[in-house]
Amino acid sequence: RVREDDPQKEILRALKAKCCEEELDFRAVVMDEVVLTIEQGNLGLRINGEVPTPWVQSDSDITVLRHLEKMGYRLMNRPQAILNCINKFWTFQELAGHGVPLLDTFSYGGHENFANMIDEAEVLEFPMVVKNTRGHRGKAVFLAQDKHHLADLSHLIHHEAPYLFQKYVKESHGRDVRVIVVGGRVVGTMLRCSTDGRMQSNCSLGGVGMMCSLIEQGKQLAIQVSNILGMDVCGIDLLMKDDGSFCVCEANANVGLDVAGIIADYAASLLSSGRLTRRMSLLSVVSTASETSELGPPASTAVDNMSASSSSVDSDPETEGELLTKLPGGLFNMNQLLANEIKLLVD
Repeated sequence: RVREDDPQKEILRALKAKCCEEELDFRAVVMDEVVLTIEQGNLGLRINGEVPTPWVQSDSDITVLRHLEKMGYRLMNRPQAILNCINKFWTFQELAGHGVPLLDTFSYGGHENFANMIDEAEVLEFPMVVKNTRGHRGKAVFLAQDKHHLADLSHLIHHEAPYLFQKYVKESHGRDVRVIVVGGRVVGTMLRCSTDGRMQSNCSLGGVGMMCSLIEQGKQLAIQVSNILGMDVCGIDLLMKDDGSFCVCEANANVGLDVAGIIADYAASLLSSGRLTRRMSLLSVVSTASETSELGPPASTAVDNMSASSSSVDSDPETEGELLTKLPGGLFNMNQLLANEIKLLVD
């Protein structure tokens, strides 16, 4: 069961409060118990459930979201946008050709071809980053020092999903910037740093995060990535280079920061802006439903789909929330921090 302090529950509560304030109809829908129907040639659904689903975990979850979208519901995020983020190599495929600064990255077809890539990927130079294309929270990520290390990894890792091989950015080792974009607007930035020397900066692995300011170049890059991927709400991870520029590391459909109120305001704006009618309800797939109900096909409905998002999720709400409360308050100038060679002291 999802914890009460989970960001998805916070989003649900904020949506409910916003709908009450705006006098909008609100209904919470559970993905696990949704029954999809096609009757007399028309799409429909029946809802009966009690256990929330915090993110997309299988084809069946995407099937539910596609069904809702085809019925005319407005989802945040849409199924195709989620698919663009659910696999790290798919993300880069979408971004390629748009002038986005990307790391040189190789991958392969099939599940057993890792060993065959050892020679092919050598042009990326060692050390190189190796990631599971469907990994999340910094797991299944390695820094391979040489070909022998890659050969050892090929025997140790699980091959349910392919891996990618990526050029290593030494100057950003153990640190990145998470940029939160909602409705095409940057609403928050966090500098994340490893505390134990490892390459990953994920808070779920013991890293620490602090709110920071971000230069316009970084903001515009995050917005560009969000727009290309078709995301309503996302967290874009940027790596920092010696010349002060940024390159894209990953895109996440779960943001990992407390921006529930902003997300709720954006969802309501889809109705009040005239893009949808105010009489239509907001439908959230993150909470429990206390009763069995049947819905006929609506003309169009706004759906918060933050919880039904990419498995490329770097969000440990309990850890991140705790770390943020322990850090000094106020905004930090990221460029100044980097110029001073950030040193995080951990007891």
